[in-house]
Amino acid sequence: MSKFLVRLVVTSFALYVAVQLVPGITYEGGWPVLVAMAIIFGLVNAVVRPILSFLTCPLIVLTMGVFILVINASMLLMAARLARVLAVSFYVQGFGAAFCGAVVISIVSFFMNVFIADKGQDKDRRRTRAIS
Repeated sequence: MSKFLVRLVVTSFALYVAVQLVPGITYEGGWPVLVAMAIIFGLVNAVVRPILSFLTCPLIVLTMGVFILVINASMLLMAARLARVLAVSFYVQGFGAAFCGAVVISIVSFFMNVFIADKGQDKDRRRTRAIS
């Protein structure tokens, strides 16, 4: 459960950074809207992204992985559309904003996960040393 909460906080913060940096991505409300969007974004990534990645595997290989950026942008755009249906006030205006937002979200999430993973691995290493 704590792993889920950490991912939720990381994604919510990454969405906040994307809103601040990318014109065309906006939201109305406070952190609850970002948390709701993080849940929607996570569900879309968990359900739709593997199918889309499998179907576009030749393009991913042909472009040496660059097409994954297009998939990430599509997932953000799809999550924003689903958020609108669910009355969550998070808006992405067009594919260009979704593309830039997906890049920002990926970078922020990567660095936050590296920072958080390093802290958790240090604890595991200390436990292993204490047991030995």
